[in-house]
Amino acid sequence: MGKPSDLVQGTLDLLILRTLAIEARHGWAIAKRIQQISGEVLQVQQGSLYPALHRLEQQGWITANWAESETGRRAKFYELTAAGREQLEKETEIWKRLSGAINLVVQEG
Repeated sequence: MGKPSDLVQGTLDLLILRTLAIEARHGWAIAKRIQQISGEVLQVQQGSLYPALHRLEQQGWITANWAESETGRRAKFYELTAAGREQLEKETEIWKRLSGAINLVVQEG
């Protein structure tokens, strides 16, 4: 049986982009937000999060700037770019089609 905290392959980018759609956040806050919104089901490990953030930054979908966090520490804050917002829309549509198709198979199969 799979672990409930495992992310469906390929969904981490979508979750990060969605989390950053509202406001800029640092890495820990991104992981915590995904965990909270998912009802504690999804837990993004640092070993997965930071490579994904770097990949998204390389693709030009997010930018990063150093700033002071809510605890007074310096942290790297990530925010969506215009290209990132377009990518978020594309990935959201793909996810809706895919999850809808899976639901049909699960319910009818």
